[in-house]
Amino acid sequence: MGLFDKLKQALTKTRDTLTEKLAQVFTPGRKLDQKLLQELEDVLLSADVGLETAELLITRLKEAGKKAGPEADADGLLRQEIIALLKESEGNGVAQGAPHVVLVVGVNGTGKTTSVGKLGKFHADAGRSVMFAAADTFRAAAIDQLKIWGERSGIPVIAGEPNGDSAAVAVDALQSAQKKGTQILIVDTAGRLHNKQNLMQELQKVSKVLSKRLEGAPHEVLLALDATTGQNGLNQAREFSKSSGVTGLILTKIDGTAKGGVALSIARTMGLPIRYVGFGESLEDFAEFDAEKFSVSLLGERKTVVA
Repeated sequence: MGLFDKLKQALTKTRDTLTEKLAQVFTPGRKLDQKLLQELEDVLLSADVGLETAELLITRLKEAGKKAGPEADADGLLRQEIIALLKESEGNGVAQGAPHVVLVVGVNGTGKTTSVGKLGKFHADAGRSVMFAAADTFRAAAIDQLKIWGERSGIPVIAGEPNGDSAAVAVDALQSAQKKGTQILIVDTAGRLHNKQNLMQELQKVSKVLSKRLEGAPHEVLLALDATTGQNGLNQAREFSKSSGVTGLILTKIDGTAKGGVALSIARTMGLPIRYVGFGESLEDFAEFDAEKFSVSLLGERKTVVA
């Protein structure tokens, strides 16, 4: 099964819910009128798209419908608007130069360390040399878990002692990566609550010491965001973005819930690219975010064609 098929499988519950409800709204020959738009907004909200994002899509759909005329294909136009919205959230690739330093942050339980393992495998499969820094020193299990991911992928892990200085681990890893010419250094940080100021300050310290030793580092700060939390996860994203310089998101646990629509809210409200999506349990269940593929996984294949 390819990655696209796995993503479609992971979003089955959201897609089935949306497909069934959209079919009830987009009945053959139905006009794109105010009643249809209200019913459509209710459907979008049921997929955890969020009120502001649903209203934005409805507004865009209404404008597109006016341009298309009375015979507008509302279903096709909705898909076009969703793809356009998601494309606003696509990110850039790996920066040139070595090492490219990636800091992964997030609250415990979001799949942060697992995402580090998957991201490392993703880059290794693309032919890049990778190193992990186990800077989540507050949780011994995180260090052990990252070592396991490293062994499975053939990726070296630089680790310190539990409860040690996480910034020191990050610096040791950076020096090792520079010495060996490693292309990608991925730093796992301690899972922390976004409202714990002392922990957020420590995260800032890790970034600061890395920047002193390598200009531009960290080049990416990726926030692991649990998709199953739906709209509640957006509060975490906002706070981390304020204090940690988050540059992009890893949307984790796309695992069969009916909340896949949260990706649309993220694209609308955060102003941050969704860089990757994680789904399933294996290291391979991970992919770069692709707006069109995600849209098809979310809504299913189109059954109508826009003229």
